[in-house]
Amino acid sequence: MADKENDIIDENEELVVVMTDEEGNEFYYREELIIPVGDQKFALLVGISDDECGEEHCDCGCGCEDEDAFIAKIITNEAGEEEYIEPTDEEYEAVQKAYDALMEAEDAE
Repeated sequence: MADKENDIIDENEELVVVMTDEEGNEFYYREELIIPVGDQKFALLVGISDDECGEEHCDCGCGCEDEDAFIAKIITNEAGEEEYIEPTDEEYEAVQKAYDALMEAEDAE
């Protein structure tokens, strides 16, 4: 993950995370799910698609034409604000197991 900074925007009570890469390009993601693992939190972030942006041929620069999803670790920075960072390989594997368990429990209901 090449993200240098991120901002959080609350649009219509849906959490939208703005990730900025080293070149200053902004990418918008919806926080789909929080996955707790031990005392840490991880977020499933899903790229905002054309349909959500409302434009058939989007040139808004939001990165919505390339929908993708990834896991980010949520930490609290020195200013007390939440930041999203790339998890280690071990953390990613633990999150994947926790996610699978959540989905199995949901399917069982």
